[in-house]
Amino acid sequence: MGAAMMAHVLIPTSGPAEGAPPDPLPTSTPSAPGTLSEQELAVAGTTTPEQTVRLALDGLGVHHGRYALAVEDLTSGCSVAYGSSAETFTSASIIKVDILAALLLQTQDRGGQLSSAQRQLASDMIRVSDNDAAQKLWIDIGRRQGLDAANARLGLTPAHAGQRGAWGLTRTTARDQISLLKAVFTQDSPLNAASRSYVRALMSAITDGQNWGVGAAGAPGDLPVLKNGWLPGGIPQLWVVNSVGIVERAGHTLLVVVLTDGQPTREAGIALIEQAAATAVEALVRTP
Repeated sequence: MGAAMMAHVLIPTSGPAEGAPPDPLPTSTPSAPGTLSEQELAVAGTTTPEQTVRLALDGLGVHHGRYALAVEDLTSGCSVAYGSSAETFTSASIIKVDILAALLLQTQDRGGQLSSAQRQLASDMIRVSDNDAAQKLWIDIGRRQGLDAANARLGLTPAHAGQRGAWGLTRTTARDQISLLKAVFTQDSPLNAASRSYVRALMSAITDGQNWGVGAAGAPGDLPVLKNGWLPGGIPQLWVVNSVGIVERAGHTLLVVVLTDGQPTREAGIALIEQAAATAVEALVRTP
C-alpha cells in the first residue's frame, strides 16, 4: 500500500488527534534534517535521550491527525518512541517489505532461490510500489497465514485486522515495524546475509518521486534506504502516510519508523513524517 528486543520507551504525543486504491506516484524532495535550538541543546545536556526527543517533538506544535514514531539507534543501543508504539495504523505499502521478508524466509527454508519472475515482482513491488506485483507475491507466500507464520519468526506480532481484505488494509504498529527493520538490517535475524542484502538493495533503489520520508533524517546527500506507503480513504477523505527505513547520521546508524493517519493530504503526511523523523534523529544523536 509495508533479534533481541531492546527496551522501548513510550512518549505520549502532543497536539490534538483528528480522525484514511492504489498508490499514486508523488514527487517530493526530502526536507533537510531538523536542528535543535540552543535552549533545547542546553536542556539535552541534562536530560535523558527520551526526554530530549520528547522536548524536540513537542516543539513541533499542533499537527493534523495522529502519528507514532519509533527510532532505534543501533550504534548506541538507545531506543525511543513518541506516541504509543503499540497503537495500530493501516499498513498501506510498507507491508510490502514484510511480504518480501516472508517470501525470502520461505525460500531459505526450501534451500532454494527466488525465480527470475519472483525477483522481477519483488523489484517492482519495492522499488516502484507496484500493487499487482505485491498481490502476486502475497499469493505466493500463502496470504495472511503465510505472513503471520513468517512474522512469528521475524519478531513481529500477527498482522492486525484486514484478514479478508486487501493486504494493504492490514494494520501494524511502530514497535512491529522496528522489529521488521531489525530483521532486515541486523545480523540477529532468521534472514541470512544474502536475503538481507537483497532487501537492502531494493530499498536503496526506490524510484524517483517515492524517495521521500524518513530518509530526511539521514546525513545530507546520503542514499535513502526506505519504503513508504500512502492510502486515501474515509469520509471525508483523509490519508494514511507511512515511512520506514534506516539512516546514517553523525556516526550513528538508526532504524526509523513514522506511521500517520488522519492527514488532510498526502503532502501533509509527507511533511509531518519528514519533520518528525529529522527532528527526533537530530535530538537523539546530539544527546550526550
